[in-house]
Amino acid sequence: MEAFRGCSEQSYAPSAPPLPPEQRQEYGRISISSEGLPNSSRPPSSIVSSFYGFPPGIDPWIFHRFRSVDRDGSGFIDEMELQISLSQGDLTFSRRTVRLLMFLFSNPRFPSVVGPNEFAAIWSCVGQWRVAFERFDRDRSGEIDSGELRNAMLFLGYAVPDSVIRALISRYEGRSHPRGALNFDNFVECGIIVKGLTERFKEKDPQRTGFAKLTYDDYMSMVIPFIVP
Repeated sequence: MEAFRGCSEQSYAPSAPPLPPEQRQEYGRISISSEGLPNSSRPPSSIVSSFYGFPPGIDPWIFHRFRSVDRDGSGFIDEMELQISLSQGDLTFSRRTVRLLMFLFSNPRFPSVVGPNEFAAIWSCVGQWRVAFERFDRDRSGEIDSGELRNAMLFLGYAVPDSVIRALISRYEGRSHPRGALNFDNFVECGIIVKGLTERFKEKDPQRTGFAKLTYDDYMSMVIPFIVP
């Protein structure tokens, strides 16, 4: 399986309209800041890129975050370290969400760890999902309902049918969210599932028709990693 390509490109959904230019600009912005870090913790981007293998021009804050959890200095972080890095303040990520992120972004040769490039891609994608979540959490409750989820997915480029929205929402009913609303961690999990399965479907639909012919093995290989991470 190829490593996941990230979230910055226009997503595939046959019935979804293209994002307006101003929304694409906002969608690509990472909602994190390096303000408040001591100057000694914010090395120049050129040093970040050359020293630790990060992509050129990476935000030094991301470099700092990676270094803070890579305690053995190996240049790679594992599942637990990624979970610590992504969780800030009252924002926490479940182990399931972290495993899904690692499944999508890790190098197939090293599936149990992520390196600097994969870590930067994860932060970029999570930042884009954060923009979408905050845009449609209109009452600032920290949760979004089914209608808001549908609009957020459309904003991200996915015309998700109502039946799929209901299936996603139903995963959380009766658990920590009795009314079926999603917090940010749940939303990221849903985003991973929708985007990941869409990327896999694209491989079987090279003409972008919205239809594909799958064998049983293809189908199981496509779906199982997203329901049993």
